[in-house]
Amino acid sequence: MDIYSAGFIISMVIFIIGSVLILVKKKPVSANKTSTPSSSATQTLPLQLQAYERLSLLADRIALPNLIVRLNQSGISAREMQLIYIQAIRQEFEYNITQQIYVSAESWEAVKTLKDNTQLIIHQFANELPEDAGSADLNKLLLEYVMNDPKGNLHELVSNAISEEARKLL
Repeated sequence: MDIYSAGFIISMVIFIIGSVLILVKKKPVSANKTSTPSSSATQTLPLQLQAYERLSLLADRIALPNLIVRLNQSGISAREMQLIYIQAIRQEFEYNITQQIYVSAESWEAVKTLKDNTQLIIHQFANELPEDAGSADLNKLLLEYVMNDPKGNLHELVSNAISEEARKLL
């Protein structure tokens, strides 16, 4: 990995961590305790909670270890495996794109950044491999990254921040 790629990954990681920290530290808007909840608030709360649940699931499904376990195919090239992973991430994201109207901007931004960062990591490791590399070679590099680099498990940080924000609604 060249210095520019490493710098880009580091800047993306810093951005994700900053977004998550802002999300966790954000204070919920306090409601007047003596008033009763409005009808619209009562109706939207279940939708908001469901949206946070779906975003948490999305973060889990696009996490590198889970992608590898779920989609691993032997006997194909690293490039083909790369495309399978990228397509799966896009499909998961597109399936959940409407959830952004029910969650905070910070939560949605954290999920988008996680998606972009995961795709970037897959592309960078796949591009480091020789043309004749197999899917096992790509998977090995990705798993080594997750296991050896603390930034490899950013999906957990994003999932925890989403869960924390959902708890604030309750």
